[in-house]
Amino acid sequence: MVYAIVRAGGRQEKVSVGDLVTVDRVPGAAGSTIKLPAVMLVDGDKVTTAADELAKVSVEAEVLENIRGKKIVIEKFKNKTGYRKRQGHRSELTRIKVTSIA
Repeated sequence: MVYAIVRAGGRQEKVSVGDLVTVDRVPGAAGSTIKLPAVMLVDGDKVTTAADELAKVSVEAEVLENIRGKKIVIEKFKNKTGYRKRQGHRSELTRIKVTSIA
């Protein structure tokens, strides 16, 4: 089984060919292809972590859609002072499909 650990959006994801992965927003419209930098490659029993060998590895993925994450509500409250603050946040995400690891 071949899989790779790639750096995507400040995190590392374990991916293999055909996987659907949700990562932080990457530039590109739906249908475009992107390259992800590999941190580690596992091909059966062979594990590759050397930087010069990983420079030859290319992990390509197709952008399926740009989506927004779940709404996060942040509330601050201090007792007896009347202080209340409410803030919201939604992450910008991209769903990708890994097409090749070479």
